[in-house]
Amino acid sequence: MAGLWVRRRRGAQELDVHDADVAKRAGSALVAADERIRRAAEELEFAEAELGSDATEGLRQALVTARRLLSEAFRANRANHEPDPGTLDEVRARNARIVELCEQVELMLDDHLSMLAERAARARGAPGVIVGVRADIERLRSRLPQARETIEQLAVRYARAALVTVDGNPAEAEHLLGFAEHSIGVAERRRDAGHRAQSIVALEASVDSVRRAAALLDAVGAFEVEALRAESELAATVEESRRALTAALEEPQPASVAGAIVGLQAALASLPSAGVNTDPFAHLTQLREANARLDAAIAAAREHTARPIVLVDHVRRAITHADRELDVARDAIAGHPGRIGAEALTRLAESERLRTDLGHYLSGTGATISMMDLDRRAQVITLAERVASLASESLILARRDLDAFRSRGPKQRAGVEAQASSTP
Repeated sequence: MAGLWVRRRRGAQELDVHDADVAKRAGSALVAADERIRRAAEELEFAEAELGSDATEGLRQALVTARRLLSEAFRANRANHEPDPGTLDEVRARNARIVELCEQVELMLDDHLSMLAERAARARGAPGVIVGVRADIERLRSRLPQARETIEQLAVRYARAALVTVDGNPAEAEHLLGFAEHSIGVAERRRDAGHRAQSIVALEASVDSVRRAAALLDAVGAFEVEALRAESELAATVEESRRALTAALEEPQPASVAGAIVGLQAALASLPSAGVNTDPFAHLTQLREANARLDAAIAAAREHTARPIVLVDHVRRAITHADRELDVARDAIAGHPGRIGAEALTRLAESERLRTDLGHYLSGTGATISMMDLDRRAQVITLAERVASLASESLILARRDLDAFRSRGPKQRAGVEAQASSTP
């Protein structure tokens, strides 16, 4: 007992140490978040002087949110230091909330300050960035003729539907490069006029336009490679599909499999003949989906075939067995009134109720057993087996009650029988 008390006391001490550590973390988090807000406000002033108020609007809004979160954290901290701070769980929850709020403050301010630092770096290095952007514009413009030629070559081999994602890329890239060049000019003029914030906006627009133009031109080259890969995969998929059809036609064909076979045959028939422009991506997708449907139909058919066949005789035998078990239990219990306990009677009542339900189920289907599908036959067998099981349980319980009755003395048995005979 003393050992148990010592263990309990040690656990309480460890719990106190843990709570003190969490409280210490909450206090440190409050100090750190408060200092982070103060430094962010100072950096906001410097950034506004350098970049203008438009560029720092995000940080300004973040500071408003950060101060609101910190106020909530301070209120929770004050509640923990009141004369009646509440239960230990409430104090713990408030400390955890303080740490969570302070972490949100620091992460949010770090994100905005990081973006602002990148903007400031671009502003300070704007002349160099402008030179780099102009060089990128010239480099990408030199790629435009090759991209147009590639599109023309692809149009000879592939259908227009296949090229819909890239055929307009060269024209769109050229437009973006023109916009980037215009934005560079605006950035230079605004910078020379002393409007650094406006200059940064124009410079960022030009950088973004150059990046998007490069992605469009890269997509043209990538499409050419992906189209070749799709053609190769399409040829292999056609061969696999033909082999799958041959195998499927050799097996029994339930309606689901026959429908999937027709779908795959239609997908193969829709392939254009040699020399006709194709859309290898669409045809590959169509074939793959048709193959997947055929595989699923065959798998389902095989699973259905592998299940044991529920014959009509099986259903009839299950119902007959259930009725026989129920009759035996009824006769055994009816022949010994007053001697059978409530548990056996309950089991018998449940069995009789299920047998009634089974009769309604059979008549409600509107079909004979021979006309039922396999799933419905399996349901009938399951219900009949439950009827038989309950009846068997009631018989076992009834025999136990009879044994208990016979083990009593003559006077006890006479009293039970008299009570049973007086019961209406």
